Amino acid sequence: MICSKNPVLFPVFYFLFSIFYSLVSIPTANAQTVVKFATLAPEGTAWMKTMRQFNDELVSKTQGRVKFKIYAGGVSGDEKDVSRKIRLGQLQAAGFTGVGLGEIAPETRILDTPFLFKNTAEMDHIYKMLDVDFRKIFESRGYILLGWTEVGNVYMFANTPVTNPDDLQKVKMWIWEGDPIAEATFSAMKIKPIPLSITDVMTSLQTGMINAVYSAPATVIPLQWYTKMKYVLALPIATASGAVVISKKAYDSISKEDRQILLELGDRHLKALTSASRKDNEKSLATLKKEKVTFTAPAGAEVIAVFERMGEEARHALVGKLYTKELLEKIETALKEFRVKKKT
Repeated sequence: MICSKNPVLFPVFYFLFSIFYSLVSIPTANAQTVVKFATLAPEGTAWMKTMRQFNDELVSKTQGRVKFKIYAGGVSGDEKDVSRKIRLGQLQAAGFTGVGLGEIAPETRILDTPFLFKNTAEMDHIYKMLDVDFRKIFESRGYILLGWTEVGNVYMFANTPVTNPDDLQKVKMWIWEGDPIAEATFSAMKIKPIPLSITDVMTSLQTGMINAVYSAPATVIPLQWYTKMKYVLALPIATASGAVVISKKAYDSISKEDRQILLELGDRHLKALTSASRKDNEKSLATLKKEKVTFTAPAGAEVIAVFERMGEEARHALVGKLYTKELLEKIETALKEFRVKKKT
């Protein structure tokens, strides 16, 4: 070998080899990062339209360095499957409802608790107030929050009219398997729901195994569940949260410049999605009425008060299981103050 025979040339050879090795070992600035993203949202929904727009602008702004590869409509499994696949590195990002968010940051489920919010102004106020706190929680669990959004107001659909809690004793209510919020809610309502994966709901409606579900209007229509329902309780029982997150490992692999672009686009597009989701849910309510689904009003203010007390019971039953007493009190106090301020 030339190096062993000529010791003078060895340092030169080693120096040149080191430079070559370092050059081939450093990723090029144009290397593409493909972020595998999964969601239950079907194609054609506001969620998917927004994610396609988000991705198009992300590719453009990063000059192709970062892009999403999107798996829509539950093809990657339900949200528990998706969170597991992110932990294993098979996926890197997801659009989650509260159920999926609860798998990675249980504290966020407080936003889905029953009868917490009365209107969108209250929701916007609390989300803004807690945004920094929740971002820190996500990061401590290995995720970066790209933006909040809403699934929408959640209604109870059934094949018999529901105007008060007693009517629920007559229905075979579905519950999303393993959802502690729904478990606490229906426990407070003194009913025993039937736990199923979300992917098994339609089949179970067709067979009569269940005859009642809970869902946002803009979700129940593309899933076609409404075709098996005759009645809707006009009082929303909760507002379902949603968010898009990316694993911190995948996020950290992106350049600082592209991370900033990702965060800015996520914030803007997902705020737009919340606005679109609210409009879609309003349109979906009108569609349901056209489809002859009957909306039943609660039987008076006293019944509404009963439902709200059940919601309070459910929220407090989850203290120490999903979130702290301090967090619940912080939100409930902030809402009381906000309502007083609105009145004055």
